[in-house]
Amino acid sequence: MFDINIAAQISHLAVAFVPVLLGIILHEVAHGWAALRCGDPTARMLGRLTLNPLPHIDPVGTGMFVFTALFSPFVFGWARPVPINPRHFRDYRKGMLLVSAAGPLTNMLLAMAFAVCLRLLLFAPAEFLLHTSTGSFLLQMFQTGITANFALAWINLIPIPPLDGGRILETLLPGQIAIQFQRMERYGFLLLVVLLASGVLSSILMPLLRWSWMLALTAVGL
Repeated sequence: MFDINIAAQISHLAVAFVPVLLGIILHEVAHGWAALRCGDPTARMLGRLTLNPLPHIDPVGTGMFVFTALFSPFVFGWARPVPINPRHFRDYRKGMLLVSAAGPLTNMLLAMAFAVCLRLLLFAPAEFLLHTSTGSFLLQMFQTGITANFALAWINLIPIPPLDGGRILETLLPGQIAIQFQRMERYGFLLLVVLLASGVLSSILMPLLRWSWMLALTAVGL
């Protein structure tokens, strides 16, 4: 039983590796690309506008990915944040809004791309999907790609600084209130841990994930 469980956990890790790695790297590249379009070349100058995973690897985020892939049905991880300098933005509020929204939007688009791949895969014979290791692997990987990237998008859209949702909300608040809200950033990670440990985060995310799944599958004709 122990060997079977270990094999299943390793299989889960292998299935999640490509879609999650692609999701977290493209998320950060999107931030850097949006910053460049808004006038800030910092990410480009530091070599972060690349799909090479090495400049993006965060040891803690990678460890979290491996841990959740092995021991949790919910796979999560993160890359090193792309550095930006808002002083270079032509319009601070517009720049922060676009840069913050670029990451989650990219994850949603990537989830839709995996949904299209899943739709195309289902044209294959049932014998290939159900009775070959390649078909089964691709089926699970595309499904994981949809779930993981929608999860990355929705988690990052939670309106708690320093998450993207917190940055977006900050740009929409009036000046003095935005400054006070920004000061919450030092407690943001602690608050996120509390929400996760209490189950509140899960109760918020699961309905959003189910809705996103239904929308994605309907959009591709499934």
